[in-house]
Amino acid sequence: MVKKFKILGDVELTKDLTLLLMIGGLYSLSVALSNTFVNIYLWKQSGEFSDLAFYNLSIVVLQPLTFILAGRWAKKIDRVIVLRIGVIFLALFYLTVLFTGTHASKYLLLLGSLLGIGYGFYWLAYNVLTFEITEPETRDFFNGFLGILSSSGGMIGPIAAGFIITRLEKFTGYSIVFGLSLTLFALAVFLSFSLKPRPANGRYCFQRILQERKNNDNWRLVTNAHFFQGLREGTFLFVISVFVYVSSGSELALGTYGLINSGISFVAYYLASRLIKKNNRKKAILLGGIILYAAIFLIIWDINFVKLIIYAGVIAVAYPILLVPYISTTYDVIGSGWKAAEMRIEYIVVREIFLNLGRIVSILSFLAAITFFNEEKSIPILLLILGAGHTCIYLFIKKVQLPTV
Repeated sequence: MVKKFKILGDVELTKDLTLLLMIGGLYSLSVALSNTFVNIYLWKQSGEFSDLAFYNLSIVVLQPLTFILAGRWAKKIDRVIVLRIGVIFLALFYLTVLFTGTHASKYLLLLGSLLGIGYGFYWLAYNVLTFEITEPETRDFFNGFLGILSSSGGMIGPIAAGFIITRLEKFTGYSIVFGLSLTLFALAVFLSFSLKPRPANGRYCFQRILQERKNNDNWRLVTNAHFFQGLREGTFLFVISVFVYVSSGSELALGTYGLINSGISFVAYYLASRLIKKNNRKKAILLGGIILYAAIFLIIWDINFVKLIIYAGVIAVAYPILLVPYISTTYDVIGSGWKAAEMRIEYIVVREIFLNLGRIVSILSFLAAITFFNEEKSIPILLLILGAGHTCIYLFIKKVQLPTV
């Protein structure tokens, strides 16, 4: 049964498309509840930037390695099963956090590895299913609506988690929040049983699609762009949350930051999905990249909570402007690539390899900066360098030439 969905245009909404959006929404809510607070949970136990960096480094190292394995499995077993394995590993991560409790900072590499493996299986399967279930004419809708769901989770999750954590003594609130995330992942596993089975077939040609960068200029440009995307994300994903917590001293303030960021992002994703058309995608990517870089100047000197809130609002506008057309362009490049139907899994794996290589370089650069130089002086300079990653995306995407339909 197909329904028309008119909020973001005249789109045919199939059962699998709806389920995939629901699973993505549950994932986003679970992550919004806990992920930021995991970094603060570990920070409160350790107080060292280096520990947080090693934890996040273990995530981004295991994630691409898992992508390679998950890609092979997705060619041998049902993609939906691979998705389920990812969600189970994510649930195991939260179980481990709950069991280790106030000693969690002693198991940084184990925790990061579980999360990296979970992300690898989950995102490989989710991206492949997105590619299979959506069509070129529904991709902007899907990416935009998933962004709205993510923003909704981002509004509810952090403020609810911050409220729970600050109202309960010591680490009790954290345990409740991580338990809620575990429940949401269990629900996502349950929903995945309703997805139409997607049997696997064909040979796994990961190295061939890696080499395809030499034959396909569009593919080479897109993978290079993903490396620079990762260059910003690797460090910014954990440093900003620490800045917010240190400047306010409160988990509720961190929740407020998330609420404001996601509230504005919610509106921005809706508008981006409606207003950004195929013929102005490149201009939107440039605009989003410039705004994201400009926002950094708010937080590199004389940081305070007010500046961080303004930063949250600015990037909430910029990310949808950049990501909605960027993700759609990426899928269109893959869709027009060599043997796209047979090799879609390999294309997704290679894309994620480059994204995570960028994140690895980012975090290693951060570790080098705080090891060999003064933290207070080196971190602002490093953020200015790494923060240019999203702006550099345009330098590659502007050269992408897709066939006109």
